[in-house]
Amino acid sequence: MTLPIVPREAQPYQGRRAGLVTRSIAGVIDGIVVVVALVAGYVGVNGLLFLIDPRGFQFSEASPLLSVTTGLVVLTGYFFVAWSLTGRTYGCHVMALRVVGRGGRRVRPIVALARAILCVAFPIGLLFCAGGRRHSSLQDLVLRTSVIYDWRA
Repeated sequence: MTLPIVPREAQPYQGRRAGLVTRSIAGVIDGIVVVVALVAGYVGVNGLLFLIDPRGFQFSEASPLLSVTTGLVVLTGYFFVAWSLTGRTYGCHVMALRVVGRGGRRVRPIVALARAILCVAFPIGLLFCAGGRRHSSLQDLVLRTSVIYDWRA
């Protein structure tokens, strides 16, 4: 006996556009993933510095400007790679979401990059999906993408 790909309870929502709450939760999860990656990178760099000079080692101070810039670049890269390869980030995977282009197809890499830049530069654009039946964020409207519920692997 094979199990269906989409759970029975989720079948009415499969392929429908996701709303503000679900997308926000996915965004928070993605933010946590990026913060963990940044902390791991900071620890890794300091570990390398310790291996190079154990006696003179001191934890490097993280400049706020450099930290924020690095975080934004990592977040943009994370979104770009995830959306162009699978259409979903880890947060999207947890919340059963997928970013799709026209006709429900995977977004092209250039669209994924543009969407990643817009999402990082204008996160407030997500609030656009709170109104209207289409649940489209500013980024979705500009790039003609959608975020849908998708339980398929």
